[in-house]
Amino acid sequence: MLTKKDKEQLRSIIFRHLDGIAVATTAFALHKKGIIKHLQDNNQDTLSDLTTTFNANEGYLNVALRILCSQGWLDRSFNNKKNTITYTTNQNSNQAFNLIPLYEDAINLIAYFIKFPEERIGPDAFSVLEKIFNKYENDFGLKNIKEGSIEHQILMHIEGVIIAPIIVMLGVNGLFHKYFMEASFRAQEYHQNPESFKKILDFFTYLGWFLKKNDTYRFTDKGLFFAKRASAYGVTVSYLPTFYKLDELIFGNPLVLKTESPNDTEKHVHREMNVWGSGGAHSTYFKVIDAIIIELFNKPIDDQPKGILDMGCGNGAFIQHIFDVIEHQTLRGKLLEEHPLLLVGADFNQAALKVTRANLIKADIWAKVIWGDIGRPDLLANDLKEDYDIDLKDLLNVRTFLDHNRIWEPPKKAINKVSKSSGAYAFEGKRLSNNLVEDSLKEHLQKWKPYVEKFGLLIIELHTVNPKLVSENLGKTAATAYDATHGYSDQYILEVDVFNSVAKEAGLYPDERYFTKFPNSELATVSINLLKGK
Repeated sequence: MLTKKDKEQLRSIIFRHLDGIAVATTAFALHKKGIIKHLQDNNQDTLSDLTTTFNANEGYLNVALRILCSQGWLDRSFNNKKNTITYTTNQNSNQAFNLIPLYEDAINLIAYFIKFPEERIGPDAFSVLEKIFNKYENDFGLKNIKEGSIEHQILMHIEGVIIAPIIVMLGVNGLFHKYFMEASFRAQEYHQNPESFKKILDFFTYLGWFLKKNDTYRFTDKGLFFAKRASAYGVTVSYLPTFYKLDELIFGNPLVLKTESPNDTEKHVHREMNVWGSGGAHSTYFKVIDAIIIELFNKPIDDQPKGILDMGCGNGAFIQHIFDVIEHQTLRGKLLEEHPLLLVGADFNQAALKVTRANLIKADIWAKVIWGDIGRPDLLANDLKEDYDIDLKDLLNVRTFLDHNRIWEPPKKAINKVSKSSGAYAFEGKRLSNNLVEDSLKEHLQKWKPYVEKFGLLIIELHTVNPKLVSENLGKTAATAYDATHGYSDQYILEVDVFNSVAKEAGLYPDERYFTKFPNSELATVSINLLKGK
């Protein structure tokens, strides 16, 4: 039985694994290009000069270098008046930088890993995996590794790159089904190439996940801990197509992963895997959302919203969940015949709309499913009114992890204030000043203000954390991975306090009764807010 301390230590390993996917790929790309040696030789340089010297895309280079700051390998300073950023080596730099070549074997695996969703683990992959398993079991030649050392940090990164994609593939494909988790099993029960698959099971046995006896395997308590949290790896692993193209993104064509239409298959992320991974975490946040929904729909009927609009409805799961909560746990649920609940799902992607319609019909839930752009609430309001006689202002607007993923729109009126954000932001390779990112968010929220100030905007949002703070808390946050996946794909995650401050400037105020952040500390990367006008 695992103790509370045991679980904290294992959770820390997950965070370090996620760090590894972001850091190994990023650091090795910078190493190959010569930037790492340049910094070692010169101790510091400005982002602008590094961009010119190495013919880089400044926005993505800034994301990359900030990732190394989050690991404690570089320091970063702003000159806000000149809008310049300087990167400086520190006491950890040389030791960490000299070990970056050790990432190469693990990074070469990504060429196989990105094929896993379609091809699973093929014979070629087994052969390559066996070689790297052997190297790992010999600590890649590192000696006298102490926990907390840079050598240990690097080794955990490599471990993450190796096993995270395998964990996700096994989780998606059923090895972590209750049947396998509760009983002993053999490799042939799961894989058509059992002799090769044993190599993976034996490696996990080496890591302490399984006990092996007479060619049968059984989960240990440690193994069960990771198996039950396989989805924690899903979102970061879903961005492997992006990490695989970092050389091109940072130093070549910044549009290499762009699609021509939002309805085309995304190149930068495996969306199905992303949804699977994010679903594991959403249950925690939904408990908070449920309490808010119950309170709002237990009010006197005249004080309740007429319905719900889910912007970015995806596959319709959130709408289904909210409807179930209202129907079974609220006063409104008892009055649905007299006061029907208006449900609207809106999405920019036509494929998502098709899936949402099918899922809601299957669930026997009446809802309007329409096209909508998060950046144009005015168009959405007009369409709802003209086509369905629904007033957007009468609805509770909800969305999950969407506002940071809006299409970039420069602010029409830039404000001369100094941003408090530590983030690194890019659009199509170009660096965006943090001031502009805040101003853009403010104008974005102002567009929604007329439609949400009455009943509110119920929002789950993702956030960044200052890299200095992250480097002092390695193994306690997934912030490094979030910064990488979102920074390289033109998404704009701000710190919790910065986001809330911008919302207030836009005239939308967090209701303190409902505001929640995860974790409830300065390391918070997720918040839940009900934003309303005063």
